Amino acid sequence: MSFLEALILGIIQGLTEFLPVSSSGHLELAKAIQGQDLSGSSSMMMTVVLHFATALSTIVVFRKDLLEIFKGLFQFKMNEEFMFSVKIILSMIPAALVGVMFDDIIEGFFGGQVLLVGIMLILTGLLLFLADNARDTKKKVGFGHSIIIGIAQAIAILPGISRSGATIGTSVLLGIDREKAARFSFLMVVPLIFGKMAKDLFSDDFTTSGVSMGTISVGFIAAFITGIVACTWMIAIVKRSKLSYFSYYCFAVGLGAIGWTIFS
Repeated sequence: MSFLEALILGIIQGLTEFLPVSSSGHLELAKAIQGQDLSGSSSMMMTVVLHFATALSTIVVFRKDLLEIFKGLFQFKMNEEFMFSVKIILSMIPAALVGVMFDDIIEGFFGGQVLLVGIMLILTGLLLFLADNARDTKKKVGFGHSIIIGIAQAIAILPGISRSGATIGTSVLLGIDREKAARFSFLMVVPLIFGKMAKDLFSDDFTTSGVSMGTISVGFIAAFITGIVACTWMIAIVKRSKLSYFSYYCFAVGLGAIGWTIFS
């Protein structure tokens, strides 16, 4: 992998992890277009590094919120911080169960499934379009909401389904305040990212051999910086009810991916 390819993948990951256009889907499309070995160890290593970079971006942007969550979790008092921490934990359960129980099946959806990515991007676009037209969005995240949003996050394991798009879109359709929906969406994924990274790092298929630290560093820095920008930008976009712009983008890229599959 060249420095330019690592830079491109880093920028794609940093932007699409937070913007509701599916980071996994875009990485699959980028790798397919670049003709990379989608199942190689170098690809897996780069994926882990890029996800680590965007997880750190989330921590930087939401450092105060995360501190409140940890304080609330270990105070064991029935205050607002503790209740919010419990909701974050509840939201993680569906995706964690799916990741553990259906890991082998999920892996089969990656590695060049461009047609699947295209179809899932169109579904993401439809969800965003519906969410953008939701009007009664004044609720706080409840315990029941946490489970439903968590199920949406579990479905978003599929490449092409945007995790942020699925969770924010579902939250808004449930009537949750848009800014609270974005905040909850970004915070709920941090523990899962680190859990997935730990799983990959201890996998028998994981190796650092043949991987250039230079290209890894370029990808990491690009993903980290663009991640901070995209995360901050996305919160402002959700507040201004501009999700429909991303729905049109998902429709276009999804149709492009389907066309690529048919005519390539």
